[in-house]
Amino acid sequence: MQVQSMHFKARAGQKLADVRLQKNLKKLSTKFVDARASAMTELDDFEGTRDAAIERRMRAIKNLDVWLSTFEKEATRRGATVLFAQTAEDASKLVVEIAKKHEVKKVIKSKSMVSEEMQLNKALEAIGVVSVETDLGEYILQINDNEPPSHIIAPVVHKDKDEIADLFARVHNKPRLTEIPEMTREAREVLRPHFLSADMGVTGGNFVIAESGSVAVVTNEGNEGMCTIVPPKVHVVVTGIEKVLPTLSDLATVMRLLPRSATGQSISNYFSLLTGPRGKEDQDGPEHMYFVLVDAGRTNLVGSEFEEMLRCIRCGACMNHCPVYQKIGGHSYGWVYPGPMGSVLTPSYVGVENAMDLPQASTLCGECHVVCPVKIPLPDLLRKLREKQFKTGLRPKFEYVAFGVWAFFAQRPKLYRFATKWAARVLRLLGGNEKLIHSLPGAAGWSDNRDMPAPAGKTFTELYRERKSS
Repeated sequence: MQVQSMHFKARAGQKLADVRLQKNLKKLSTKFVDARASAMTELDDFEGTRDAAIERRMRAIKNLDVWLSTFEKEATRRGATVLFAQTAEDASKLVVEIAKKHEVKKVIKSKSMVSEEMQLNKALEAIGVVSVETDLGEYILQINDNEPPSHIIAPVVHKDKDEIADLFARVHNKPRLTEIPEMTREAREVLRPHFLSADMGVTGGNFVIAESGSVAVVTNEGNEGMCTIVPPKVHVVVTGIEKVLPTLSDLATVMRLLPRSATGQSISNYFSLLTGPRGKEDQDGPEHMYFVLVDAGRTNLVGSEFEEMLRCIRCGACMNHCPVYQKIGGHSYGWVYPGPMGSVLTPSYVGVENAMDLPQASTLCGECHVVCPVKIPLPDLLRKLREKQFKTGLRPKFEYVAFGVWAFFAQRPKLYRFATKWAARVLRLLGGNEKLIHSLPGAAGWSDNRDMPAPAGKTFTELYRERKSS
């Protein structure tokens, strides 16, 4: 997926004007937000569970090399092959080499955001390998001209039932169906032959477990089992190096939070813990198992001021609750990861100069921090990115001029009081009888879409002195 984050403003404007999209995005607040709030009440000690999850995630990240080495040793001992990729492109090349080695003709994929970073489908198709997305949402996007996902959990949340019905009728060349059970059955009938004829299955990994050399894969459709156990002779796991957890006990702790934060479920419908290829006594499973662990900018965050971002468990709660994401959807962000998490991850992975607007794509209301199951201080990290942009000269010139003027007055208290005194009076006059400022000089982009209450005509200092004297 090509990085297009530099076009955030233009994309956001288009999405705001899309009436159908605005209607579809309301599902975020009516479904995911309410469901999460309800599910969290099931935990006896929600805050204690969060703190325990943070401790376990940070223990792994602080000693990432140790736990990755332990994982590699244990996974290899159980018959898997562990490969490391410095870049997303390197990871794609490794998967392509695996496909060539085993003479693979068809790949079935379970949902994986890392494979989006890798542009894996494109790489496989370039060597003549058919790659089929089997997650229903990802499948819908694939047959719709390889449209990218707009959400990390619900990739097709931006579309409604009628759009999908039209798409199925056109692509499947069958009568148009409008009932959801009928539509999912149709998708299942199309996908089942692919499940049974694939040579290789590719999945993501929600977590990899160091002590057992295992991968944990969480889905709600069961397609991860079809991609890893039934027909494929080769199973390839692609995931980020930060996804390692030291023990199965750590996994159990984090899993108390992941499904509740992501979809509002107490537990996901399907949870697979996969360890090594099929043994002599096993009745199913792949003949060969590979792990491709991807860096792609992640080690740059270790030990940095953005290190806490690495403990993200990819639940999507931050974007579900974000007032910006709720209005513009995921495609506006221009890369794999949207919402508040994407506004930090994308500049961190591809360079802040290639994602100029994303640190600004937030109201800094703090909702994302409040709902994050592992308490990532997203507003603070966004502020740090803004500071980084400002210090390296990446912001528009007018911002430097504006801050320079403000600093000049702020360092001269008498002049500052004089200027604000008259500014308050002028703004009060601009408000007129309505006491609302419809157009704010120098801030047309802000006031074109909202009214600002006119000030009372006096500064806080003046009002305070009057109250104190009376």
